Amino acid sequence: MTAEEPSGPLAGLRVIELAGLGPAPFAAQLLARMGAEVTRVQRASGGFNPAGGVSSGGRAKVLSLDLKDPAGRDAVLALVDDADALIEGFRPGVLERLGLGPSVCLQRNPRLVYARLTGWGQDGPLAQRAGHDINYIALAGALGSFARAGQPPTPPLNLVGDLAGGSLFLIFGVLAALFERSRTGLGQVVDTAMIDGVASLMGLVYELRDHGMWGGQPGSNLLDTGAPFYDVYRCADGGHVAVGCLEPQFYAAFLRGLGLDGEDLPAQYDPAGWPVLRARFASVLASRPRDQWAAVFADTDACVTPVLTLDEAPVHPHNAARGTYLPRGDGWTPAAAPRFSQ
Repeated sequence: MTAEEPSGPLAGLRVIELAGLGPAPFAAQLLARMGAEVTRVQRASGGFNPAGGVSSGGRAKVLSLDLKDPAGRDAVLALVDDADALIEGFRPGVLERLGLGPSVCLQRNPRLVYARLTGWGQDGPLAQRAGHDINYIALAGALGSFARAGQPPTPPLNLVGDLAGGSLFLIFGVLAALFERSRTGLGQVVDTAMIDGVASLMGLVYELRDHGMWGGQPGSNLLDTGAPFYDVYRCADGGHVAVGCLEPQFYAAFLRGLGLDGEDLPAQYDPAGWPVLRARFASVLASRPRDQWAAVFADTDACVTPVLTLDEAPVHPHNAARGTYLPRGDGWTPAAAPRFSQ
């Protein structure tokens, strides 16, 4: 293999990205980083895309076409003839009206995986409505759980709806359909809805609730800042540490690091004593700067880590040793993930 040839587990996979806003471009970028040959079809007039595109992945051809022009449509159909997958993130029915819907494309190339990504899905009462990450995670039951007790929900950036429920589920669907094609020889349509993906991500919470292990009030449960040993605490310098010592042995290491292992404290898993534990932990952790606590817990299994900024994360010794971030210009970009032995 020459240096010019694409490498990675998806080398040779031909993907068309009909560029739009949102997480579809990020999905194409991730496929490109794994070696896929992505052709990005963008509007001839350009446009704003805050989600980024495969161009930053370094393995993409970019074509500027007017899909409303028959010549632009025919150019895309010519690409379809030899493609393995097509990714699009338009509202339902848009590409059908342009003559680029799945029936047309699959007739030309029955092996094509036609992957559609929307917020609400291809059908249902909200299918034609506008929305963003915050709306999808709200209706999927996730946003209401991202809250401290007595506080309004806090949107977790756009990581849960757009990227986890959208981009990653889209990629999962594409690869699953490609695997099925290896047996049947036929492609298919993959309908990825962000609301569906987020609902799937909430499966564990629903299971815990069904077993009486998750209450109805946010901020009162094991993983939503209800438990004082799974939370974020402010330090003397205004920085924060993340505490996640769920298991008893890790909790014991946490108490030792705080100098509280001999103190008479409520039992770890007794919710009645959690307010006492929280106040005690907060008081002790507020007595030293963040990095001093990071040093105290660095060589322990207490599950305590500093909360890093965007500038600090790339240069943390662990991230630096693994090359988790790569330099780009004056800043950083995350390296491709996951990693493969070959």
